[in-house]
Amino acid sequence: MSLMEMEIERQSNPVDMIEFVAASNDWTFERSGEDEIAMTVEGRWADYHVSFSWMEEFEALHLACAFDIKIPDIRVNEVIRLLSYVNGQVLMGHFDLWRQEDVVIFRQSLLLAGGAEPTNQQVEVLLSSALEACESYYQAFQFVVWSGMEAKAAMDAVLFETVGEC
Repeated sequence: MSLMEMEIERQSNPVDMIEFVAASNDWTFERSGEDEIAMTVEGRWADYHVSFSWMEEFEALHLACAFDIKIPDIRVNEVIRLLSYVNGQVLMGHFDLWRQEDVVIFRQSLLLAGGAEPTNQQVEVLLSSALEACESYYQAFQFVVWSGMEAKAAMDAVLFETVGEC
């Protein structure tokens, strides 16, 4: 018997911990099933649609954080270039373009192999890192889609750091 074939019995569904953390922080959420919970989080640039899904077969808690952006067909290729630049900067997780839903989505998973249970801190870090990534690059997507900028120029614009005081 390989290690992958061993049955591990979990004490609870990891989504239960997400619900606990959401309730503790007074976040509005909807438990759409035993293995999924969704919420909307207000950011500086947009409202982010966040869902956590427990993927039993992979023993992974999957986070998806999406924002709506209507991408004209003529800008799709430049958005795909931008995704490549952005994903090169992101340490954990990655961005995707879901054309059928017209959303840019940030995805990341927390592996819980061997019956590991998520902690409050892990859940909060998973969510905060996803929101931080979305907030950091949201404007780059806007620049490409609505201002007609090239992907490289949009990345340069959002990565520009000012130093000093006024």
